[in-house]
Amino acid sequence: MKQSKVLRSGVTALSLLITACSSMPTNVTSTPNESSKSLGTTEGSACGSMLLLGTAYYFIPVGLNSRVETAYKRALEKKPGAKSLVNVTMQENWYWWVLGTARCVTVKGEAMQ
Repeated sequence: MKQSKVLRSGVTALSLLITACSSMPTNVTSTPNESSKSLGTTEGSACGSMLLLGTAYYFIPVGLNSRVETAYKRALEKKPGAKSLVNVTMQENWYWWVLGTARCVTVKGEAMQ
C-alpha cells in the first residue's frame, strides 16, 4: 500500500515536470552610463495567445515567451538611436476570443542614447 502511494506520487511529480511550459529570463533594461542622453518617452506593444483545442484548457502557447522582448524592441525602434530604456513600466492585458486568449504587453520608458 505504502509503495503504491510513493509510486503514484512520483509519477504525478514527473508528469508535472515534463508538461510545464517555461522560458528563459529576459533582461529588459540596462543601466545607462553617465554620458547617455535622453530621447524622450516611448512605448511598444506585443501580443501572444494561448490556444484552445477541444478541451477546457488553453495549452498551446503562440508568441507568449517573446512578447516582452518584442515590445521592448518596438519601443526602442520608435526613437532612432535609442540603445536602452530607463524608468520602465510594463502593463499586461488579456482578452478571451473563441479559440483561446490573447495576452498583450505594453512596455513604456524613457529612451536613452
